[in-house]
Amino acid sequence: MVYLITGGAGFIGSHLAERLLERGDQVLLMDNLSTGSMENIRHLKKYDRMHYFLEPLENRQLLAELVDEADVVFHLAAAVGVKLIVESPVRTIETNVNGTQMVLEAACRKRKLVFAASTSEVYGKNTNVPFHEDADLVLGPTTKGRWSYAASKALDEFLALSYWKEKRLPVVIARLFNTVGPRQTGRYGMVLPNFVRQALEGAPISVYGTGQQSRCFCDVRDAVEALLRLSATDKAVGEVVNVGNDHEISIENLALLVKERTGSSSPIEHIPYDQAYEPGFEDMFRRVPCLEKLEQLTGFRPAAKLPEIIDRVAAYQGRKKEFVGASREAANTAA
Repeated sequence: MVYLITGGAGFIGSHLAERLLERGDQVLLMDNLSTGSMENIRHLKKYDRMHYFLEPLENRQLLAELVDEADVVFHLAAAVGVKLIVESPVRTIETNVNGTQMVLEAACRKRKLVFAASTSEVYGKNTNVPFHEDADLVLGPTTKGRWSYAASKALDEFLALSYWKEKRLPVVIARLFNTVGPRQTGRYGMVLPNFVRQALEGAPISVYGTGQQSRCFCDVRDAVEALLRLSATDKAVGEVVNVGNDHEISIENLALLVKERTGSSSPIEHIPYDQAYEPGFEDMFRRVPCLEKLEQLTGFRPAAKLPEIIDRVAAYQGRKKEFVGASREAANTAA
């Protein structure tokens, strides 16, 4: 099989590419490196079945050619991270909506299956947990830029499902819940890599708000397995499916667990949302997926434990820090 992954040099995209290549598939990656990184896919260059293109989706000719070659399109390219969303709302909306439209348009010409990554953010301020896929989406006012990401991804879902209903383009939509693991950057506000980095450095661990808000963290390996299983079953076509782990933990307790797993003495520092993001910033108190639909369609349920995930993230960051340190020392010696 030939798979096209948009956003293929990103955190999830690189893990998906790695898994596909390991099992013998051919992978085409398209990424403009706005949030992705060559570091994520450098180790994949050893595969002659991997071809990468450092181009934006706006390169419609290239996109059309790659879609034509592919059997399945995994559309993962998107603006990610709360910090980026707050600071660059125009980029967020244009990247998500325009990118999805271009992918669907190209795929529709050849009736190629499109797997579109959405987000648990679309549930917004809904308090009826666990979240079911047919639950109401409760977003805040348009004057709060924080909700632009959720609105843009909800529009992506409407658009993809419309292509399925009106044009019979096969689509599958996955709402991802806090996918975490090695290679994830904390640059745009991702909580776990930031906590681990701060703990390893002995710096204060920054908990925004009260810390009583809770999340469910899913190992990227489990998320990739779910994505592959969903893309391989006809029953998932035209469906929206939650993908995540349903083990809930408060952000305060996450910080304490990171301290414990890393043996860190870092203090925990509470920072008001207004200071961390913007005045009037709104957050969801809980975000828990119902996984019944995923299990019914695929027979799979993510189950990796959070302590193991934290250990993997810490090991990755430790190796990365050692590599950077060794590179700088070598450069200084050469100079």
